[in-house]
Amino acid sequence: MPRTAPTSIGPAQALAEALTAEYAAIWAYGVIGVHLAEGARQAARSAEAAHRTRRDALILQLSGGGGQVPADRAGYALPYPVTDRTSALKLAVEIEERTAGHWRAALPHTTGADRNRALAALTDCALRATRWRRTAGVTPITVPFPGRPV
Repeated sequence: MPRTAPTSIGPAQALAEALTAEYAAIWAYGVIGVHLAEGARQAARSAEAAHRTRRDALILQLSGGGGQVPADRAGYALPYPVTDRTSALKLAVEIEERTAGHWRAALPHTTGADRNRALAALTDCALRATRWRRTAGVTPITVPFPGRPV
């Protein structure tokens, strides 16, 4: 379930929480990709690369500003077993929704360029989630407020 950021955190903490979501997304795509074939596997690689790019930019930004950079974990708990194409696609949708939730939570705590980056990340996650829903044959393929807690 997407998290909402408490109102007492600052921009660096909000971005650090988004970074932890990016770490988890990267890890999840390693599990997702092995259960997909052809085009879907390439889409998973592209999604992982996009999350890696955001992760790297956040690490540079947080470390350059003297902020605390949370460490990546060796592994992450999956919400359910991923054993086939169906469960892999379900996880792809969920991981994009969760990551979108962290970026959405960062919006009220950021301004200027940071806010623009958070909004771009939220939009990217929402688009990928929509593509994964379409690939999985899930309807509706869009949600009214991406990243919003259910």
